[in-house]
Formats: sequence, C-alpha cells, structure tokens
Amino acid sequence: MDVIFFGPPGAGKGTQAKILQQRFGLRQVSTGDLLREHRRREDEIGRRAQAYLDRGLLVPDDVIIDIVRAEIDRGDDLLFDGFPRTRAQAEALTGLLQERGKGLPLLVVFNLDKEEVFRRLMGRWTNPRTGRVYHDIYDPPPPNKIDVDGTPLVRRADDQPETIQTRYDVYRNEAEELLDYYRRSLGDNIVEVDARSPVDVVSGKIAGKFSAPPRSLRQ
Repeated sequence: MDVIFFGPPGAGKGTQAKILQQRFGLRQVSTGDLLREHRRREDEIGRRAQAYLDRGLLVPDDVIIDIVRAEIDRGDDLLFDGFPRTRAQAEALTGLLQERGKGLPLLVVFNLDKEEVFRRLMGRWTNPRTGRVYHDIYDPPPPNKIDVDGTPLVRRADDQPETIQTRYDVYRNEAEELLDYYRRSLGDNIVEVDARSPVDVVSGKIAGKFSAPPRSLRQ
C-alpha cells in the first residue's frame, strides 16, 4: 500500500516514516530531495527545474509530476512526504496510480496545534554533520551544545519563529482543499492521528491500516 503523510511541520512525520520503512519496506519519496538530486546530476529533469530556479520561480507541477512518475515506475510501495501539496498534484498522483493499476493510497493526517508546532520546532538543536536532532524539552542536548563527535549544535534557519509561522501558514492554506479532495476520494483509507501521542501509539494506529488490502482507486 502506498502512503501519503500530511500534517504541519514538527508533527513527527520523519520519525514515523523511518518506522514504516523498516516495518513494511516502503520507500520514502521526498520531492525536495529528489529535485536536488536531479539538479546535481544535471539530467533532463534537473535542467528543466534549474531553468525556473535561475529566474527565481517555483518549479511547476509538471516537473514535479515527472519526478514522481519516475519514482513510481521504479516499483515498490511508496511513502510520499511533502507531496502532494495542492489539489492539482493530488489529482495527478491519483492518475498515475490508476495508470499502474495500484490500489488506493493510505492518507495519514497528523493533527498538531499551532502552539505545539512552535514548541517543538523552536526547541530543536541539530548536528549539521550527522543530522542528529536534540530538543530542549523532549531530548535535551549536551549543556555546552557540543555533540559527542565534537560538532557544535545549531538551530536550523527554518526553525526560527518567522520561518515557522510561514511554514505553518503554507500548510494551513493547503490543508482545507487537499483534505476535502481526499475525504471524497479515499473514503476510509484515511487515518488521523494525534501527533502529541507517544511514537509507538501513532505508529500502531498507522500500522493497523495495513491489515486489510487497499481497495481499487475510484474512477
């Protein structure tokens, strides 16, 4: 079963993605990471994307869809994190899955209020070399903010208050239309989780949806 993660920043999607990959063998698809990889390789998709970025423009949906199509064609059950972000992207993904005779994806909606989003993101410290993340409350860093490998911990630029607010606003603006589309097209292939719950409670609720085979996509 393919899975789509949807929720605000700081909701624990990355943690749950690792659990699903290990437990069910899903392959994670991050369009941001894939876009950077195509640009690094300077292949056809990368060159198309770079043409827009050089002009300070957003990469259009057709380029993003081509990236996703290539990943679907590689096979495997996929975990989409950060995609789709718009109804147009959601409809395109539905079409791609239909073309390949796949069942309905599972949409996992991570519910987390704005106050908790800020609390989680503003408390994070990251090791820029290893990617290890600490948190002032949930997983305190060393007192001197130096990690065990000697690397000074930093606060990421996207964990600053103004950036968090922007990221949260973008999510809220996307959420209503996208969720309305999926609630009408996916039926009971949606699971909503309280992202404040313990990690094992959230993963258990998601895993419960894997006990039955996915239904066919609706026309």
